[in-house]
Amino acid sequence: MVSKKCLTLDKDTKLEERGHWGSKVEFLLAMAGNVVGLGNVWRFPYLCYKNGGGAFLVPYLVFLMTCGVPLFLLESFMGQYTQEGCITCWKKLCPLAEGIGYGGQVILFYGCTTYIIIEAWGLLYLTFSFSPTLPWTTCNNDWNTDKCFDASMQNESSGRTNWTNTTSPSTEFWERRVLAISGGIEELGSIRWEVMLCLIVVWVICYFCIWKGVKSTGKAVYFTATFPYVMLFALLVRGLSLPGAWEGVVFYLLPDPSRLTDPQVWMEAGTQILYSYSLGVGSLTVLSSYNSPSNNCYKDSLSLCFLNGCTSFVAGFAVFSVLGFMAHEQGVPIADVAESGPGLAFIAYPKAVALMPLPQLWAICFFVMLILLGVDTQFVAMEVVITTIIDFFPNEMRKAGRRERLLLCFCILCFFCQLIIITEGGMYVFQLFDYYATYGACILFLVVFESLALGWSFGTDRVYEIMYDMTGVRINPIFKICWSYVTPLVSLGSLVCSLVWYKPLTYNRTYVYPDWAYVLGWGLSLSSMLLVPGWALYKLVTTPGTLRQRLHLLCQPDPEYCLTPTKEVELQQIFVKDHESVTN
Repeated sequence: MVSKKCLTLDKDTKLEERGHWGSKVEFLLAMAGNVVGLGNVWRFPYLCYKNGGGAFLVPYLVFLMTCGVPLFLLESFMGQYTQEGCITCWKKLCPLAEGIGYGGQVILFYGCTTYIIIEAWGLLYLTFSFSPTLPWTTCNNDWNTDKCFDASMQNESSGRTNWTNTTSPSTEFWERRVLAISGGIEELGSIRWEVMLCLIVVWVICYFCIWKGVKSTGKAVYFTATFPYVMLFALLVRGLSLPGAWEGVVFYLLPDPSRLTDPQVWMEAGTQILYSYSLGVGSLTVLSSYNSPSNNCYKDSLSLCFLNGCTSFVAGFAVFSVLGFMAHEQGVPIADVAESGPGLAFIAYPKAVALMPLPQLWAICFFVMLILLGVDTQFVAMEVVITTIIDFFPNEMRKAGRRERLLLCFCILCFFCQLIIITEGGMYVFQLFDYYATYGACILFLVVFESLALGWSFGTDRVYEIMYDMTGVRINPIFKICWSYVTPLVSLGSLVCSLVWYKPLTYNRTYVYPDWAYVLGWGLSLSSMLLVPGWALYKLVTTPGTLRQRLHLLCQPDPEYCLTPTKEVELQQIFVKDHESVTN
């Protein structure tokens, strides 16, 4: 609250201010950079075509309206109201649910450790994009095998009759040159030193983007959050002008209503909403906590949700227009070239740009966009973790220089933890983290309890009135219904479906992980989920009183947190006027 601006340990040691965004634009760009990421480009378009084309938009919009937007608004409200990180905010809203904050930080730690690897791969590809001949376009390199087949040279190789066991130059460049991938997770092999050097560069960039808190983050997002849209627009225009592009677009959107009866389609729509909108892990809460308490979080949430959904939809055109062109040039079905995740970013799309005029130019555009999309999300996640730690230990961590040293230690810790992922067998480890630790069941689990804690313990009526007190705007009453009933039920249903229709992870649909790897994967998932009931049990055991008294106390907001947002704004205005009078 206001007192944070003048916190002191003693007469000689002052604590640094927590800070606020320099402007509304900085906040919106930071939020946009956080929610608009690689999932919009390489996950949503693939899920759309895979799950019924245009028909997939039905479950996607249903989950967006029932879970995505209500939770986005709720988490934004939590940060703006409490002005705290995603752990300490629960102390003031519902102490029994504080484990949700801890669980979210564990997921973010896993994400910070794995997500940045993608930018390192992208940076390595970007350096190769300046070569006179793109190295993933030919089969005459040291890393190529006898199975390598360049489709563009098919006419010159007409004497060969069997192409069934061949691999493309882009696949061999990715698997043999960049990854040097081993035979399985049991064979980790050596560290890929080129990838490690790229990784160090990306860590340095992320460190200096946020080392001064929202002051530096707010300036960095002016470039990192906007320039990817310039690149995306350029790739979209170029893609739609290529022959075969519209066949790719039709393939992307052609509806198949029969797929709507498959529970897997609905489950994937729900998990994509949570992943793409950064729900459940506290990112939105922390970014909103740097706002003024009177900011119109209702309008901001609706605008950002609309922006994210539109970006995903438009990115599909940019991706599938190029894949349609590639299929047209090679004379193969589009389904044979459509990929998701790393397969799209580092095999399919590089192969496609190699067929365009000026391939180096379009390769540079694509990988710059890829890197900026990833870096933006990465340093926001780092900011969330650091802010949460500082808010948890304000008297120790808000001294001059402490934030920079904490951030440096965090970067070094993540770097050493991820060395295993940049080994020859690291891709198997990467997929294990991506599938179990940062996606799917663990986020759904946190979201279920988050909506229950805010909807039933803190109370939707209280949220509704406080939000009106903060913004002066009456939000649509439908949100109260969503927070109380619809969102918890839909989230719980999705969680149950994800467990019932669980499919073990495989690599390239061929490699099956050993049993111990699946146990490790579920251990990563449970490491965040168990913190919710574990913390609740701990608080119930350590709080004095009868069980009923403990539950009543732990489900109530902090009684010392008694200032309303309106009164807070009034006190802030008085403080500003007093400060101006003193300086004048």
